[in-house]
Parts: sequence; C-alpha cells; structure tokens
Amino acid sequence: MNRTTPAGTPLGDSFHVFDTTLRDGAQREGITYSVADKLAVARLLDEVGVGFIEGGWPGAMPKDTEFFSRAKEIDFSHATLVAFGSTRRAGTTADQDPQVRGLLDSEASVVTLVAKSDRRHIERALRTDVTEACAMVRDTVAFLKGEGRRVFLDAEHFFDGYAFDPDTALRVLTAAVEAGADVAVLCDTNGGQLPLQLADTVGDVIARTGFRVGIHCQDDTGCAVANSVAAVQAGATHVQCTANGYGERAGNADLFAVVGNLVTKLGMPVIPAASVPELSRVSHALAEIANIAPDTHQAYVGSSAFAHKAGLHASAIKVDPLLYNHIDPTVVGNDMRVLVTEMAGRASLELKGRELGVDLAGRPAVLTSVVRKVKELEAHGWSFEAADASLELLLRKEVAVDEDSTVDAPPFRLESYRVILDHGMDGEIVSEATVKVHVAGQRVIATAEGNGPVHALDAALRKALQPHLPWLSAVRLSDYKVRILPGAAGTDAVTRVLVESSDHEREWTTVGVHGNIVEASWLALCDALVHKAMRAAQPVSSASP
Repeated sequence: MNRTTPAGTPLGDSFHVFDTTLRDGAQREGITYSVADKLAVARLLDEVGVGFIEGGWPGAMPKDTEFFSRAKEIDFSHATLVAFGSTRRAGTTADQDPQVRGLLDSEASVVTLVAKSDRRHIERALRTDVTEACAMVRDTVAFLKGEGRRVFLDAEHFFDGYAFDPDTALRVLTAAVEAGADVAVLCDTNGGQLPLQLADTVGDVIARTGFRVGIHCQDDTGCAVANSVAAVQAGATHVQCTANGYGERAGNADLFAVVGNLVTKLGMPVIPAASVPELSRVSHALAEIANIAPDTHQAYVGSSAFAHKAGLHASAIKVDPLLYNHIDPTVVGNDMRVLVTEMAGRASLELKGRELGVDLAGRPAVLTSVVRKVKELEAHGWSFEAADASLELLLRKEVAVDEDSTVDAPPFRLESYRVILDHGMDGEIVSEATVKVHVAGQRVIATAEGNGPVHALDAALRKALQPHLPWLSAVRLSDYKVRILPGAAGTDAVTRVLVESSDHEREWTTVGVHGNIVEASWLALCDALVHKAMRAAQPVSSASP
C-alpha cells in the first residue's frame, strides 16, 4: 500500500495538485490507454511533481484493476496513487457492495468517492431521496476510513446543485466530512460556470462550513483553467486537473496551465522547483502516449506559446524579451521563437538568425536582401514560418554572398529524376522512381519503388546517396504535409510541401513550393538532406537543379 500524503511536494499536505488524466482524461474521445500506457503516464506525472495521481476505477474496469496491481512496481518520488469509485448503492451496505470492495482490493491508500450533490440528480438519476443519498455517502466514507484509507469526496454537479438547492448540496458535503472525508471537492461537472460566480460559491461554502474544499472543473465554457485558479484564490486547497486538458466533451482544466499560473503568477510552489522546467517536456511526452498531436498554441508549454510573428514584436524583443513575453519561457522548459513571414522586418530576421546560429548583426545588406527575398517567396506561396531548416540555408547562402566567399558545392547534384505510377488490373498501385545524381565525383543512377510517388522518390534518392554519405542512414522522414494554396483552381493549384526529418538527436523542417506536387516534394527533400549535410560538417548549398 502506498502512502496517504504526497512525499515530495513543496507544500506537503497543505495544498494538493491532483491529476486525473488516467481516469477523467481517459474519457476524451480518441484516447485509449493500455495498461503499459497508464504506467508510463503515471511515471511522467510523478516526474513533474504532482501530489496525487488518480489511476482509474478498480473493480469496475478490468484494465484499471490490472493497472493498480502493476503500479505497485513504481517507486513514486512525489505522488500518491488514488483509486476512484462510487459510494455504496442504495439499499445495501458498504461492506457488501462489490464496487466498494474493489476499491479496497486495489490497495490504494487514498480513495476518491463520487457522489451526487444536486437534488435533481439524486431523485431522477439515483431514484432515491436526499436522506438515503447522504447515508450512502456517510456509510461508504466511514467504512473506507475504518479500513485505513484516506478519502476525498467528489461532489458531482455541485455548482448546479448549490444554485438549485444549496441545503441539499451542503448536506451531502457534511455527510462526507463528518464521516471522515478529508476534502470536499466541488465539481463543475457540466462545465457551465464562469470565474466570478464560481469563486463566489467557493468562498460562500468555505464560510458556511469551514470545510477543506477542492475544485474540479470541466472546460465547456472555455474557463476551466480560470475557474480552477479563481477557486484557489477563493480558498480551495486541492485542485484537480488533467494533462493537456484531456477529458470528455471540451475537456478538463489543463494541468500545465493551472500549475503554470499558480507557480509563476501566484508564487505558489505547488510542485518541486526542479520540476517546473520539465512542464513542456512532460506535456509533449504525454501527448505522444495519448497519440494526440501536441497543441502548439497551448498556454505555457505549446511550441507557439512564446512565438512572435509581427515585426513590431521583434523590434521590442531585441531590446528586452520580456517586453512581449509574460514570463521567461525557459522557466517552464519552453523557448521563445521568432517566426519569419511576410510580416517580418530586419529585427525579426536578426533575432531568427541568432536563434539558428547565424550572426546577422552588423550585416545590414544581408538583412535587407533576406527580408526582400522572404517577402517575394512568400508572395509565391513559400512559407518559412514552420521551416527553419530551409530558412537557415537561405540565410547562410546570403551571408556567403555578402562575404564574397564561394558558395560550396552541394553534397550531391541532380541530373534528372522520373516517377512512374503503375495501376494494375487488380487495382494494385505501385510507384517507381529513378534518379540520376552526381555525388562524390560519380554519376549514380538508382531506381526504387514506393507506396506513392514521393515515397518512391525518397527511396531512390537514398539508394543513390547512401554509399557516399554515411550519415544518411540516421535520417528519417518523420512527417509530410501538403497544402494546396489558394489563388489557383483545381489541379492547376500551387502546392506547398513541408517535410519534417529527424535523426537520433533532433528534428528539422524544410519547405518546397511548385505547381507540381512531386517537384515541391523534391525541393523539400533536397533541403532536408543539405541541411543535415551542413550539420554533419559537409559542404552546404542548395541541391535543387
């Protein structure tokens, strides 16, 4: 059995960061955690320093039962594992309820019980009366306390119930606390609250009862994070969240935004100081496990959270980054980024060059030339906003021109390529590509098949270059995006291709634009390999014909 209080959180038991990703977050459409996934999530949540991890509903869900059994192998540094379940059923006793027995069998030292606190739900959904509903709460809490468990009560639909019939809502809380529940968690189950009204209710409940209260907010109004922070400011000392705001419907309060606000805005050390710079890394790792692309615009931890596009911003940031950043992004493990688009000015390019390791300070001619070229290229469909690798190649080429230095030959030079699509009578489609390139002083011809023309072209190019460029074996095409640009109709449209490549150490993105999707892809593929060659200390230029 694990401990009942968080061991490694700075505020100890005086404030709880309670994560329910593995229970409430798993109810998000599209998320299906395996037991191995749940164990990996629990380890990451412990790394980031949450105090309590709600692992699921043992006894009711076989997968959750297995998780609690296997989670005994984890030596948590900060967190305490929590089992979730319901109060006893009406008309029986807690010790005879199989679901309650399942909570004990999990051997979790802390149990969260859910109970309805809205009289309408008690009478219509449970089909019982308030007296019996309170008895269900009281009996179950007392039974679990008698078995040595710590108990939190999730008062479901509390805010709606309190607005409709405050006396019933408070009777449910009182039944739980008098029976030994440590925290009465006020749940905005329907997610319909707004910060000011929610904070008023939290403050009113604390004033009337003196109970220790927690908060659990859904995001149906887009206010779950704001509501959670407002509840803490009103006196709640237990806040329930999910990683990246996962949850059913619009989701739950985002753990990373709530913690980010409590730590950086309210000065509350709710997780260990060493864990705060891990917020971005853990957020992205949890997104990978959930098989959901990270939200690039997520507060604090999103890749665009500290990204600046406007030239006016860049001019100010050049003087002091905090003029346009609400915090130093490194505090939460993130980075500031300057985006280069048609909106960019000289300050944006200089800052971006510094970010990419290209010193453009004191090079007004280069800055002027690059700004002009970027604007011209973007007018024809190019975009460097998400293609830093292609932009870096452009910057380095312009610096070489400014220095009157000779632009090094590319690691390979294209003579020609050809792609054939073969549609057989049986419906099978096979693409075949042939490339003729010059590399290491040799003319090389290579042919390969693929499941599409770009795949075949990439395979043929690799086949031709692999014997001469030893670093190529580490390079993988990890993502491929195609966008048909507006301004042209149908099959005559201009196509933009983004290619994301990776090796064992990093990822980089390149762009290609052309009226032909294969040529656009070729341009992006070539830039990807040229950029890798540059980082591998090979000659760098443009491999495009």
